[in-house]
Amino acid sequence: MVLGQNVEGRYRYWDDIQLFHNALPEIDFNEVDPSIEFFGKHLNAPLMITGMTGGYPGAVTINSNLARAAADVGIAMGVGSERAAILKGNYPESYSCVAKFEVPLKFANIGAPQIIAQSPGDRVIGLTDARAAMELIGADALAVHLNFLQEMVQPEGDRRARGCLDQIQTLARELPVLAKETGAGLSRFVGDRLKAAGVRAFDVSGTGGTSFAAVEHHRAVAQGAEREARVGKTFWNWGIPSPVSVRELVPLELPIVASGGIRSGLDIARAVALGATAAGIAGGVLRAAATGFKDARAALEQIIYELKVAMFLTGSRTVDELHRARYTIIGETREWLGR
Repeated sequence: MVLGQNVEGRYRYWDDIQLFHNALPEIDFNEVDPSIEFFGKHLNAPLMITGMTGGYPGAVTINSNLARAAADVGIAMGVGSERAAILKGNYPESYSCVAKFEVPLKFANIGAPQIIAQSPGDRVIGLTDARAAMELIGADALAVHLNFLQEMVQPEGDRRARGCLDQIQTLARELPVLAKETGAGLSRFVGDRLKAAGVRAFDVSGTGGTSFAAVEHHRAVAQGAEREARVGKTFWNWGIPSPVSVRELVPLELPIVASGGIRSGLDIARAVALGATAAGIAGGVLRAAATGFKDARAALEQIIYELKVAMFLTGSRTVDELHRARYTIIGETREWLGR
């Protein structure tokens, strides 16, 4: 993330999901239980710290703070792309530090552009490397991220995508794979193909939060890459809104992580009511982790408390009951869904 720069999308889509207030919830607040089972693991809340960072010295402290906080509150965590460690051997400790903490569910992370050759003779990440990425952090599953929007804005970006689906299928035959977008959302069309390829879950990472086209725009400006900088500005708000992606994928009956613009426990409740299994958070907790472990844990505890408040105010004792909570959709999200 480019600190100090504007990298936010123009619209807050999660605010378009309005939960109906239950003035007579008929439960006690201390009865509210936000725990779930995900990838066969018990989580104290339907929350995941999505993969953000790694591959440089400062990431050791940040990922350690995140992992310790995730272990303390009992939620899932992913790391940033492990390309640097797996393909180049750079700073493996910035990832392996996560293995020191008892995070209940951990996701390794590789990029779809790296599982195919971008140029003749390129080393690609195959099954052995994917297993190594998992072993490096003691992961329970593998996230394969789809980041072609960012690649188009990076001056050195990878432009080849043909063959990615076949390689994802090869990995998914042997490993539990979560398919993850990185800021532009997943459609039903892509979800169908990924499900047929054997992926076990989705992370939608749609528009409405950090624009990674904007992140890469600022980096391109810093590198003097005028063409790519203009592409980043043009496609700043490109993609499918996160709530729309959730609704696109619900019919596929696979677990869904709703990420992209999640800022509070109320946003998590909105996502679960729409049909998500869990929600993913990135930027806010990353900034807290850069300050220290206590700040990271406090940020997560606040978010989980807000989720419990939303559950109480909708009369939802469990996450299963929250899935059935009443809601209405307004604004641009309603227009997207044609409702």
